[in-house]
Amino acid sequence: MLPQSAVAATQPAGGRPEASPERIRISLLGTFDVSVGDGQVALPMNVQRLVAFLALQRRWVQRGFVAGSLWLDSTDDRAAGSLRSALWRANREARFVEAQGEQLRLLPAVNVDLDAAVVQAHRLLDPASAECPSPHDMLLRDDVLPDWYDDWVALERERFRQLRVHALESLCERLMAVERFGEAIDAGLAATATEPLRESGHRLLVRIHLAEGNSSEALARFKSFRAMLLDELGLEPSPKMFDLVAHLTKR
Repeated sequence: MLPQSAVAATQPAGGRPEASPERIRISLLGTFDVSVGDGQVALPMNVQRLVAFLALQRRWVQRGFVAGSLWLDSTDDRAAGSLRSALWRANREARFVEAQGEQLRLLPAVNVDLDAAVVQAHRLLDPASAECPSPHDMLLRDDVLPDWYDDWVALERERFRQLRVHALESLCERLMAVERFGEAIDAGLAATATEPLRESGHRLLVRIHLAEGNSSEALARFKSFRAMLLDELGLEPSPKMFDLVAHLTKR
């Protein structure tokens, strides 16, 4: 049970009825978005950054840590004032944040798309799981806030990118094993778009084309990856990649 002062600090302003946290959805993948029920909520940029920061942390964090991370170029007093203003604005439309003393967090019941994507990624990486989501249900296509350049976003973006590229490759292999080749290619292309110079995703695509009997497409994929790797890094593909197409072309 929160102290009464903390509850009061997080009540929506203006006498609006408080939205149930379960009806609040925050999108961090591809683009930032907040919706309550069926409607979108327009937030100022400073509030977007606060909500995104807390959504990425998903734990209690000290006010000073939040203020210092979001307003790096301000004095401590000005950063604290900016945080108070952003908190007040955040809770005008719906109750996003709860406060307890000097600590803040996003309400646990608020839905964040990144959380669901991480859960899906771990299921795809679990050898005991047989999950094979369709392209419509796949949550791993987009980066975390790709057009935001804050260091605290970049760190989480890279962490999720590494997780999702491994999960996409695992999904690709699962789909290929059950001969859902079109969906396997879709997952493989998503993996190679995430990390274009990562060879393992391209090898999977070559294997799918070969499994379908499409030798020309397999060879074209090999050649395009080889050219990109030589152009970008001055490197050749690994022997594993050459071995896949050894029967189609000489090294």
